[in-house]
Amino acid sequence: MSVDTAPPVEAVDTGAALGAPVTHGKPILSPRDLVIPVMVVLISIALYLNVHRQPLDSIEANVLSFDSLSRATAKHVRLSFTIALLVVLVAVPLGVLVTRPRTRRLAPLVLAFGNVGQAAPSLGLLALVGYYFIGFWSVTLILTAYAALSVLRNTIVGLDGVDRGVMDAARGMGMSPTAILLRVELPTAVPVIGAGVRTALVLAVGTVPLGYALDAGGLGLPLFSAIKTNRPLVTLTVAVMIALLALLLDWLGGILQRAATPRGIR
Repeated sequence: MSVDTAPPVEAVDTGAALGAPVTHGKPILSPRDLVIPVMVVLISIALYLNVHRQPLDSIEANVLSFDSLSRATAKHVRLSFTIALLVVLVAVPLGVLVTRPRTRRLAPLVLAFGNVGQAAPSLGLLALVGYYFIGFWSVTLILTAYAALSVLRNTIVGLDGVDRGVMDAARGMGMSPTAILLRVELPTAVPVIGAGVRTALVLAVGTVPLGYALDAGGLGLPLFSAIKTNRPLVTLTVAVMIALLALLLDWLGGILQRAATPRGIR
């Protein structure tokens, strides 16, 4: 699996305290950031017009109603954000743990668990767990295990990529290991860790529909129901909505990632 890379790390905001020059970096928002939301809006309008001009039977009209789709979309977003949050809460501390000198030897073991989580077929895991448990948290925990590897690996790569000179300067100033981690390493690694979180979020949006069979809700239910009942208009509409949702959440994640990145390396 490929790992997103970060821009070269040479100076961070914390560098001000370390005597390093502070650069102003790129702004959080630029005109180029309007491309994705404008594209999403235009495609959504085209999708609406396409549905509006088609004759709908009672099932299609019920599934494609505003109330039905908005409820399913809200639950889909809730599931996706919960998975992304749990991935961050699990994978980032593990990534920190296996990059510390005393516990670095645990890295192969932790990565092996992460690889197992992602290598296992998500649909097979859902079917296996669904035999015993169903509902929101069953799907959330399974897909959290599936998406954790990207954040874990990016956390390790990000922390290992911190400039050694900056670390030495921090130690020379008398900073404790905890202070170096919180004020130097993690802020510097934010671009790489953030890229992993965005990958996990997009994975979650794309795999949450598989949880429809476990009664987790989201856009999977109308999508697979339309496939089963041979209603291509509903299938197309919901599939495009899932794709647009992934694009929009990835765009939002990119903005948040840039906002959390120190200006010196933005």
